Amino acid sequence: MKIEKVVIPVAGWGTRSLPATKNIPKEMLPVYRKPAVQYVVEEAMMAGLTDVVFVTNKNKRALEDHFDRNLSLEMVLKRAGKQDLLDQVIKVAEMVNIISVRQKEQLGLGHAVLCAREVVKKEPFAVLVGDDLIFSPSPAIEQLIEVAKTEQMPVVGVMEVPLERVSNYGIIGGEEISPGLFRVKKLHEKPLPENAPSRLAVVGRYVLTPDIFEYLEQVKPDSQGEYQLTDALHFLAKENRLLAVKVSGKRFDIGDWVDYLTANIYFGLKDEELKSELLNSLKELLSC
Repeated sequence: MKIEKVVIPVAGWGTRSLPATKNIPKEMLPVYRKPAVQYVVEEAMMAGLTDVVFVTNKNKRALEDHFDRNLSLEMVLKRAGKQDLLDQVIKVAEMVNIISVRQKEQLGLGHAVLCAREVVKKEPFAVLVGDDLIFSPSPAIEQLIEVAKTEQMPVVGVMEVPLERVSNYGIIGGEEISPGLFRVKKLHEKPLPENAPSRLAVVGRYVLTPDIFEYLEQVKPDSQGEYQLTDALHFLAKENRLLAVKVSGKRFDIGDWVDYLTANIYFGLKDEELKSELLNSLKELLSC
């Protein structure tokens, strides 16, 4: 199984992050010194994925532009002798091959993935949600790719969440066939805690095979009029053709304000030049 393409759905309105996202895509909100989406693209790149397919809308040109050359800015940096910054902006532009597909109506994650069908064609592919950041020594999507290649099956990434938060996620039910690897029997989209089959939540990392598009075409819209990827994956689970990997790493949901602010602090504390001053500022704030 050769996997080169990654689909990153970024067409949503980012309503959880308003008013900050009124004119700025949620995925472009800065996390420390980079926009959130750059961390997602870097994860894909580190896992060996070379073609990034953005499923976007007409208001999200800023994402595409971020991964393009900006010759005017480069000239300014060059004239100012700021070679380090110049190297950084050029590196971002040359990071991966960007392909854009329009989702003309925002009809859910399943619909967004279906929009990439003509680009993906008949190849297996990865899906990374553009506002879900996961940091670990081994890129989260790479953990899935290794299993998908070994088992020749679609794989979803899961993490354990508190019982009171299961209603925010798609939750899997299944059997653990080896440490951290599950054969998925069923999926529930945002179940009530008392109905949840487990606390293992799908966290925005998938490796899929092209037959997923056939199942997506069979999915019915939910009460919000959206087509959920979870519903298509449920068809695979019923056929014993879906695995789940318990992903290791630290996760931040950029659409959640606590997670977003924590992510900025997390990276700030990893910068040795900022760490001491940042810690002092935090201690001062906590003592107020």
